[in-house]
Amino acid sequence: MGSVTVDVIGPAALAALFQDVGHGVFPPADGAVRVIRQPTDGDAAVLGFTAHIVVAADVEPEWVAARLPPGDLSAPLNPPFLSALCERLDRRVNSLDLVAYATVFDGPPEIPLTSVGAVSHPRVRRAQHYRTDARVWSTEGGILVLGRGLAGRLEVAFEVDPDHRGRGLGRALAQSARQLAREIDPGAGGVWAQVSPGNAASVRALVAAGYGAVGSEALLVPMARRLPGG
Repeated sequence: MGSVTVDVIGPAALAALFQDVGHGVFPPADGAVRVIRQPTDGDAAVLGFTAHIVVAADVEPEWVAARLPPGDLSAPLNPPFLSALCERLDRRVNSLDLVAYATVFDGPPEIPLTSVGAVSHPRVRRAQHYRTDARVWSTEGGILVLGRGLAGRLEVAFEVDPDHRGRGLGRALAQSARQLAREIDPGAGGVWAQVSPGNAASVRALVAAGYGAVGSEALLVPMARRLPGG
């Protein structure tokens, strides 16, 4: 593990980092850990890039450095450090995900999609619980959600009904998000996706839809935040 440094103080630092990554400008592979201020009223996170870690949380760099073994690049995303960070912030790890990104492009989606309002689908309720300004579309056998997530980035969630799987619908939904993004943000450059590495079907769908892996992420949410009925 390289040095632990403090970045620009302020919630805009994380949004700026995501903008750079979307443009193909990644943090240097220097083995360093950067500590930046978490987004205002937003979630904390630990993000892993190639030989570079970003801790977006309201903690001191010295506190972080004291809990990371020298030379261990995996330590910031392993349970001992994440548990200590959650205890310090009174938060919990919501998920540990692969993070992917794809640019937007014009043209109509290849599948018919209908914009819908209130939906009781579990995927929609989960997306709306963790994202703001969520928009929902449905098609036969599937649901697509676009909304604002970590540091205001535009994030996609989708789900395919069990009896419609294995037909390419997941790929079509993920690709449609790239075409619908500018309905939410006319200036959108791309769409972010987080997926459990073990969810191989969704990973394959994202890759087939043109999303590229950019890193990993542990999202830390308030202890009180639970899904409805959870």
